[in-house]
Amino acid sequence: MRLTVIGTGYLGLTHAVCMADLGHDVMGLDLDADKVERARNGEAPFFEPGLEPLLRKNLDAGRLRFTTSFAEAADFGGVHFLCVGTPEAAGGRADLRHVHAAADALAPHLWRPCLVVGKSTVPVGTARNLAARIRERAPAGDSTDVAWNPEFLREGFAVEDSFAPDRLVFGVTSQRSAALLRHVYAKLLDGGTPALVMDLETAELVKVSANAFLATKISFINAMAEICEKAGADVVCLADALARDGRIGGRFLSPGLGFGGGCLPKDIRAFRSTARELGAESVANLLGEVDAINLGRRSRVTELARDVVGGCLAGRRLAVLGLAFKPESDDVRDSPSLHVCGQLLREGALVSVHDPVAMGNAALVQPALRYASSVSEAAADADAVLHLTEWTDYRAIDPAMLAAVVAQRNMIDARGALDEAAWRSAGWAFRVLGRRGHPAGPPVRAAEELSRRR
Repeated sequence: MRLTVIGTGYLGLTHAVCMADLGHDVMGLDLDADKVERARNGEAPFFEPGLEPLLRKNLDAGRLRFTTSFAEAADFGGVHFLCVGTPEAAGGRADLRHVHAAADALAPHLWRPCLVVGKSTVPVGTARNLAARIRERAPAGDSTDVAWNPEFLREGFAVEDSFAPDRLVFGVTSQRSAALLRHVYAKLLDGGTPALVMDLETAELVKVSANAFLATKISFINAMAEICEKAGADVVCLADALARDGRIGGRFLSPGLGFGGGCLPKDIRAFRSTARELGAESVANLLGEVDAINLGRRSRVTELARDVVGGCLAGRRLAVLGLAFKPESDDVRDSPSLHVCGQLLREGALVSVHDPVAMGNAALVQPALRYASSVSEAAADADAVLHLTEWTDYRAIDPAMLAAVVAQRNMIDARGALDEAAWRSAGWAFRVLGRRGHPAGPPVRAAEELSRRR
């Protein structure tokens, strides 16, 4: 089939590349000429494992092309995917300006029957309103149809999720639209992926409800981490016991610094705003608590840092490992790590940071940080090291090696991903959110230990 994908950001470029790799002829559209030129040259403007090789493969195969022209895109395809952003607006609402602008720019060029498919995360009711908006402006009128096919991509696993999704959700108003979507995703459906066909409103709610449930599960275990700290219990053992209950399961039940990124936080806030507008106050209140618990974890890490260096952060040297909101991504939008870094800076700390791929993006947001080319450089003379993004590289750090460069051996593992026993055996005072403390004596200064060795 000939498909167009409007928007070549994270969602749009990934969708365009993967649809082309499934055998479709795809045209990606973006008004940003620089992004289009980079895509034509096989360059992804963000880090996503496996995406750039697929981009180049499908460009070379002639199945993928890019344009800045809505007229060209409308003429090219019969199914048009809307993959533009819905950022957070005032009051937590979803900002639909990009969705409306894309639809308004496309509609005047729709001269023949076609299907416009939304993939962006939007408030319930958006799709039906958009359908009326497009039909009013399109020369084809009622021969244009709108469907909603929400995405469920995880950053760092977007290619995998595109080819092996848990399910495909089709929000439609006609059998014709459902049939077209089944044709688009025929290879996935033949491979066993289930297709769930429903009305527009339910499809919109599937995405925001899934995100809300995930956020609630993460915030729940982090709330348990808080009570474990106060009660002298161990949240890791608690989470393990809960995970063995078949009704609960262990996925996303890992306590830590909480969630961030460009989707989950803004989506639950937008859902909360929609719930309030619809009069569903219990939903709005629940999501408000979920958000508050999540943000509270960031403040708790700052408290721990203050505590381990003696009660005052002013003038203290701190090393932060990880800046992206999650590993295998260079995305720093609403990054818990950067949020903590900002709190540390405001209290007068000197903060050196390291991340395998996200330092360029982080520097645009937080230029006052000291960006190090290696973990050792970041940790040099540090009074505490904070592990804030669980990159695999950081699990391989030799605690003894790092002990030789720091001023004090204080480790705060805010992700609970490091080998606590190995770090403690190397003389580190080790703190984990929600775990019962193990007395390890006062922190040992690396210089003092080196002196004793001599």
